Amino acid sequence: MQTIVESAEQALQMLKEGNARFVESLKNPNATLLASNALTDVHDPYAIILGCSDARVPAEIIFDQSLGDLFVIRVAGNVVAPSQIGSVEFATEKFGTKLVVVLGHSHCGAVTACVETLINPEQYFSPNLQSIVDRIRPSVYNLHEIYTAGGQAVDADELVARGIKANVRMSVSQLKHGSRALEDLVDAGRLLIIGAVYDLKTGKVAFLK
Repeated sequence: MQTIVESAEQALQMLKEGNARFVESLKNPNATLLASNALTDVHDPYAIILGCSDARVPAEIIFDQSLGDLFVIRVAGNVVAPSQIGSVEFATEKFGTKLVVVLGHSHCGAVTACVETLINPEQYFSPNLQSIVDRIRPSVYNLHEIYTAGGQAVDADELVARGIKANVRMSVSQLKHGSRALEDLVDAGRLLIIGAVYDLKTGKVAFLK
């Protein structure tokens, strides 16, 4: 059962107590690898994960990986902007990491917000949130047009589900073609960029072709 947090002070105290437990766990003789990863300068991630900020999708946990194994970039809607591209470029150059996974997830709030703006154009978001919605919009807009052009009633849930995959595929394309450095690595066969969607209900990750 999730703990009910009623104030920022309580949340901060929980983080402090959690970190204290983590530090104590590093003293366990059986935590040698974890301690090594956490307390030395070793940093050699074998995969880059560009995922959503959603608190239910922590990459290290759903892929069962240890500290230092993954270079994780998280942003609402797993959208691609210059800072995300730069982060991927940094990891490929600094660590020679050869795999990038754009990780979306079911019931994504950012994609849902984008769908809401298409169905209800009067929907209002702050300018900063709108900038995220605008980055997702091209991937969802074409799907919406298919519905309306065919005279079909728009099923919002179906549009969200399809939009999540379309948004992941768009982010993959933007990484492949939005950076000369990454494009060269892909063309040379030294970098693989693929998409995936995590199912909140089953815990399974489906990799997209």
